[in-house]
Amino acid sequence: MRHEEFIGQVQDRARLPGWGDAERASRATLETLGERVPEGLADNLAAQLPHEIGEHLRRTEVYGGAGSGERFDKHDFVERVAVRAGTSEARAAFLARSVLGVVDDATQGSITAKVRHALPPDIRDLVPAGGSGR
Repeated sequence: MRHEEFIGQVQDRARLPGWGDAERASRATLETLGERVPEGLADNLAAQLPHEIGEHLRRTEVYGGAGSGERFDKHDFVERVAVRAGTSEARAAFLARSVLGVVDDATQGSITAKVRHALPPDIRDLVPAGGSGR
């Protein structure tokens, strides 16, 4: 999948008015995911995405110096997405689900099961079950 196609699908799924909004939602979600999952898993996922998109997983802000693989719950995940995207927490949860659905499609579900497994149960419901039905 190309960068333009990825962002276009995020814009469509999240019902966003503009390209920049879809870019911001993608960046906010993937930077937050990059903070939560182990660095190696973030790199593996990033390698399967368009370069510009994958870099969001690698270029995460470090909250409190914790780095990747940081432990936080769904509330914190959604709150971080909301702050980064400049939106409400309810909208951020929807945006995260939309972006992660496109990630699942872009990787054909090949790494989504590993990502789901690396997350606590309360965050897993934001990530699709995987293209292979797992």
